[in-house]
Amino acid sequence: MVQSIIMAGGEGSRLRPLTCNRPKPMVPMLNRPVIEYAVELLKRHGIKEIGVTLQYMPQEIQNYFGDGSGFGVNMEYFIENTPLGTAGSVKNAQEFLKDTFVVVSGDALTDFDLTEAIRFHRDKGAIATLVLTPVEIPLEYGVVITEDSGSIRQFLEKPGWGEVFSDTVNTGIYILEPEVLKYIPENTQFDFSKDLFPYLLRENMPLFGVSLRGYWCDIGNLKQYQEAHFAAMEGRVNIEVKSAASTENGIYTGDNCRIDPGAIINAPVFIGDNCHIGPGAEVGPYVVVGSGCRVDNNASIKRTIVWNGSYIGNQAEIRGAVICDKVVIKDRAAVFEGAVIGEESIIEENARIKPNTNIWPHKLVERSMVVDSHFVWGTKACRNLFGSDGVSGKININLTAECAAKLGAVYGTVTGPGETVLVSSDYHRSTKMIKNAIIAGLMSVGIMAADGGTLVTPVHRHAVRALAAKGGIHVKSSFTNSDTININLFTGNGAMISRDVERKIENLFERDDFQRKTKEQVGTATYMPGLTESYVRSLLDMVGRDEIRKKQYRIAAIMPGEGLHSIVPYVFNELGCELVETFEGNSYEYTGFEEMKAVAEKIAAEAAESGLDMGVIFDSNAEHVILIDGTGQILDDNLFTALMSAVILDSSREPVVAVPVTGSRVVETMAETKNGTVIRTKTSPVVFMHETMKPELVAAQGNFSQSVITFDAISTVLRIMDYMAGRDITLAEIVSSIPEINMIRKETDCPWAAKGRVMRKLIEESSDREVELLDGVKVYHDNGWALVLPDVEEPRYHVYSEGYSYEFAESLADFYIDKINQLKNG
Repeated sequence: MVQSIIMAGGEGSRLRPLTCNRPKPMVPMLNRPVIEYAVELLKRHGIKEIGVTLQYMPQEIQNYFGDGSGFGVNMEYFIENTPLGTAGSVKNAQEFLKDTFVVVSGDALTDFDLTEAIRFHRDKGAIATLVLTPVEIPLEYGVVITEDSGSIRQFLEKPGWGEVFSDTVNTGIYILEPEVLKYIPENTQFDFSKDLFPYLLRENMPLFGVSLRGYWCDIGNLKQYQEAHFAAMEGRVNIEVKSAASTENGIYTGDNCRIDPGAIINAPVFIGDNCHIGPGAEVGPYVVVGSGCRVDNNASIKRTIVWNGSYIGNQAEIRGAVICDKVVIKDRAAVFEGAVIGEESIIEENARIKPNTNIWPHKLVERSMVVDSHFVWGTKACRNLFGSDGVSGKININLTAECAAKLGAVYGTVTGPGETVLVSSDYHRSTKMIKNAIIAGLMSVGIMAADGGTLVTPVHRHAVRALAAKGGIHVKSSFTNSDTININLFTGNGAMISRDVERKIENLFERDDFQRKTKEQVGTATYMPGLTESYVRSLLDMVGRDEIRKKQYRIAAIMPGEGLHSIVPYVFNELGCELVETFEGNSYEYTGFEEMKAVAEKIAAEAAESGLDMGVIFDSNAEHVILIDGTGQILDDNLFTALMSAVILDSSREPVVAVPVTGSRVVETMAETKNGTVIRTKTSPVVFMHETMKPELVAAQGNFSQSVITFDAISTVLRIMDYMAGRDITLAEIVSSIPEINMIRKETDCPWAAKGRVMRKLIEESSDREVELLDGVKVYHDNGWALVLPDVEEPRYHVYSEGYSYEFAESLADFYIDKINQLKNG
């Protein structure tokens, strides 16, 4: 006998407002709860002993199914008082489980052949078998890599593009033996994918994956909810369509329906029982109308899901929306693509609900009102949050003061009331406006906002630590796009927040899910002067001032923006350096690295002719710098990374340095001469920053560690000057001591849907070589290496290569560019 567990404890927060008044598995799919299709799938494969794990609103599921006899099965329920995780919830049902059992999700729609999966499991003698399936974009799923036998080799939970080594993902359907339960602790939060399966893999237990073809949709968001409906109506998923008294050419109609002869019904359409469709109404294609609904004269509904008991008035227009139970949409109102109208809401005459707008239950939208914001707390909705440099947007277009206030409120909610958060901006008036709006949002949820005024980014990060704040928010003009503003969010140690925290903020932001405080509970805003001065003192205290002063370095410094002008001249003067005027002074304004490099080329000739010790070109946020040595040589990215590695390896307490996976192998060569260690990291700035801040690395490197100089251009320059003075060596001499670097970087376009397939095929075709999967696919050859790295924001691949010669590195890069172009086309 085979038993089953249906996991049905999900709250479905990403599906709100659909799940405001019901658990996620009870969301309707063709007028039946989606969990009912899971019960039918199990029954179809002879599995009738079903346990159901519950947590959120358990009575809704218990009341619907009872003991299961009305559905031809036997059902028992196991309720979690506190969240136990996926595996923990199944452990809670261990008294029920006596034989091989199947675990399925109550909020996914699938028609997989479970009998085939069970047969595979038993043939392999597995303790656990995961049902896998290929998907086009696997970022939101757990990627699983298997051997040819099906034995599982590696797990990656919700990877970034640099970790997508396969397009085969974990569906959350498992075939398990009861003995796995002994590896799950009782009354403890414990997950299958994060905890149990990695443990079984480490212990070399028989853990397998079987890849099944068929339909599978994890209904995690509104888009997937709609897609599952459309797939069912097209017949792409093998499920039984019930409650249809008649079916004709893709048009399903229930009992007691009245459809006026003048109505236009365009298949596929599903209409529930007791519905009325008036004359001139146009319904379809891809429309579900719940039971007891009325669609009045000349109304038009397309690509929309309407739940039970709703009313659509005369000449109303609904496009690509979800309309929940007992909603009233009055005459000539319009609801557009991606909008959701919560239960028992009323949309009055001539009102318009703009795309991607959520109306929570029991709301009233007044006559002729245009709504383009979520109706929860009344704040403005805003597109797109985190990118490669925090939250970005164009001022007063997709980044408004309302949006900024909302972001402040969400970050404050994550941080917790009563905590202190530092907020600052650069000198531009638009960034100051956004900063002030963020402060208002923070105060609204009870945060004590410390107003740092106008700062550059490294000063802000230092000040967060100095003030012992819980976190920080800095608003700056984008370095790469002059029309754009970036908002960086930091933790209490001055590091950028992790991707996990970004996801949490994005979820809360999307749902408008935060609580404003009362008049007496709102936070405060206090101006904090002297933060730049504190930063400067800290920098100067870390270097050997007397040694540097003796050298009287002559430096050409390009420093755009008011923020740098308040720091750099003072610091260099304190260190006895002479700031040399360039032929165009310091009037340069540039955006992006290419323009920055063009300025460096102008300065390079002057540096060589004028006998300068170095030239430094800062970006306006003081996060990046280009160096020029005394011979006029411009240090490119690869040489700069090697230079900093050499300095750190030679001057830290212990010779250890962190370097991104894109860095030259020359760093390992230099480390070997000092019996040192190179820690390779992912390319993500967030990951690299967190790596450099690990206590063991900071302790090994000393006070002037990488954690201080990472994304801090000013401290980087001082670190180099301190090393030069202490070793009585010039920058040019340090550079000349670095072994030759032959590296090249190229890129090629690749559709999002092909990225996972390309990564999987590259790994398969490189099985005869040493392959590193830290970030992207790094393949080692006899005379070099190549790294294939997917872009996280664009449909594109980057290829880095290094060889014994530049020509070999270029040929290696071309080889992988050609390989990507072949694989992306199948």
